[in-house]
Amino acid sequence: MKTEFLRAAIARATETMRAHNQELTELDQAIGDGDHGTNMQRGFDAIEASADEISPLDLGAALQKAGMTLVTTVGGASGPLYGSLLMSMGKAASSEPTDRASFAAVFSEGVDAVKRRGKSDVGAKTMLDVLVPVLQALQDDGGDAVAVARQAADEGLESTRNMLATKGRASFLGERSVGHLDPGARSSALLVHVVCDLIEESQ
Repeated sequence: MKTEFLRAAIARATETMRAHNQELTELDQAIGDGDHGTNMQRGFDAIEASADEISPLDLGAALQKAGMTLVTTVGGASGPLYGSLLMSMGKAASSEPTDRASFAAVFSEGVDAVKRRGKSDVGAKTMLDVLVPVLQALQDDGGDAVAVARQAADEGLESTRNMLATKGRASFLGERSVGHLDPGARSSALLVHVVCDLIEESQ
C-alpha cells in the first residue's frame, strides 16, 4: 500500500504541475522571473522518471530522494526550497508517521528547513504563507486533518494577494508586488491538495 501511495503521489503531483504550468508561469511573470511553472514541471517530471526507484523506498528515503532530485533539476529558488522541505521531512521520518501528531512533527522539520534556507517566515509573500498555516492547522489538532489542511492552504494562498513581497525577485517590485498571488504559495497549495486528495481516497 505504501509503494502504491508513493507512486500515486508522484503521478498526481507531476500531473498537477503540468496542468498548472501556464498558471504558475503567469503568476511568476507578474512578480518574478516567469519560470516557476516550467521549473516545477521539470522537477516533477524528473521525480516521475525515477518513480520506479523512489516508490519502493521507505517514506524517509523516498522523500530525501525526491528532494535531492528537485535540488539538482529545478532552477531558481524553487529547487533548493522544495528540496529542503522534502529532504528535511525525509530525515525526520525515521519511522512512517502513523497519526496526525507524528505527521505534523515530520512536516514541521521540513517547514523549518524552508525558513532557514530562504531566511524568511510568514508574511513575506512566499510559499511559507501556505506551509506554515497548514502546519499550524495540523498542530492545533481540531477538526478533520485533511479538511483543515486544505482550508489553511487556500486561505494562506489568498493572504499573499495583498502582501508586499520582501523576499526574492518579487521584493524588487516594492508596492507593485501587491495585488498578485505568490507563485510559490500557489504551487505549495496545489501540492497540499494533491496529498489531501490521496489521503481521502485511500481511507
